Amino acid sequence: MADDKEVLREIWEGRLPICFNISPDEITTVDQPEPCYLLVPRMSYFPLVTDKVFRHFQKASNQDDIDKMWLEYNGQPLKWHYPIGVLYDLHGENVLPWPVTLHFKKFPETEIMKCHGRDAVEAHFMSAVKEADSLKHRSVVINAMKRNDHKQLWMGLSNDRYDQFWSINKKLMERVNSEPFRCIPLRVHQRYKPMLMKFCKSVSEKGELNTLGNFFQTFLPYILDENDHLKYSKNWKVIIQGITPMLNTPLQWMSEHLSHPDNFLHIILIELIC
Repeated sequence: MADDKEVLREIWEGRLPICFNISPDEITTVDQPEPCYLLVPRMSYFPLVTDKVFRHFQKASNQDDIDKMWLEYNGQPLKWHYPIGVLYDLHGENVLPWPVTLHFKKFPETEIMKCHGRDAVEAHFMSAVKEADSLKHRSVVINAMKRNDHKQLWMGLSNDRYDQFWSINKKLMERVNSEPFRCIPLRVHQRYKPMLMKFCKSVSEKGELNTLGNFFQTFLPYILDENDHLKYSKNWKVIIQGITPMLNTPLQWMSEHLSHPDNFLHIILIELIC
């Protein structure tokens, strides 16, 4: 991969201030508990950072089972298997600190999956990494790794250790035989709609690196200005890792530098109300 370590570290060190509160109708004590404020990594997952939140509200809710806990923002249940940064870019509406509500009752089974501990997060994460490598390298890289490499990758993420994680992840981001990735692992998110996966090659039939603009022209043309496909439509906002990238940015570079730890490039589409 291109040697641009400053970008990688800046992305990794992104943090979000979150204000957690428990739903008022689930408080079983006389006194209202204080909010719980945390500064959490954008690259992590809620089940990896909310042990402290559970302990903070445990007495007030009279709950002993953390697996019953679920989170929502503004009435929208938050999917624990999406990275925190993806959830904020999709739902957070630029509100900081982000007010997130904690629940134990009335689990919205039709909208989100239940999380059964850190092992479930690890299993989901490693499944995504393997899926991404199958798209990039036909699984050659991930299959050549040892079990200890897989565990170090996970421990680096779960413990928020950049060097530990990237000492392994760099293998997944390198070009095999100097060739760009076969396909770019990416996922497209919109509010209140199913996640989309599109199979986009990193190189066009002309042998040129495909750009973000090329991707939108092929799969989601309504994101672009109908009179000038080199510009974004005024009706849409595109967010990747908290920023709106230029349309001429190569997908290969974005995949190498702006992917989440699951090795997917998560593209957030926000429809603007005019």
